[in-house]
Amino acid sequence: PDSRTCCCIIEDVRTLTMAEAEGDETYQPAPTVDMDINTALQEVLKTALYHDGLARGLHEAAKALDKRQAHLCVLASNCDEPMYVKLVEALCAEHNINLLHVDDSKKLGEWAGLCKM
Repeated sequence: PDSRTCCCIIEDVRTLTMAEAEGDETYQPAPTVDMDINTALQEVLKTALYHDGLARGLHEAAKALDKRQAHLCVLASNCDEPMYVKLVEALCAEHNINLLHVDDSKKLGEWAGLCKM
């Protein structure tokens, strides 16, 4: 199974403050500018990853969805396994968790910190 197929944000990134990030000099929040949905999603995923609030891969995402820990689920549209898509969509619908589709699993993997492209 491709671990870049799905990821879930399990920590409420809206409540994270600059005080939490001040302990590490490498954390640089994005400047407030107009951005498209992909750029905004990249920033949210980076923030969640930084605070260890990201469930990556189908197994971790399914567990987070089933335990209702997820605030948002991101699924790659080019996932070639229909049962994965069906499972993730069903868990999101059952627990009223927002589901966002992105075009490419490789992009999602990069955004979730699984690889560098």
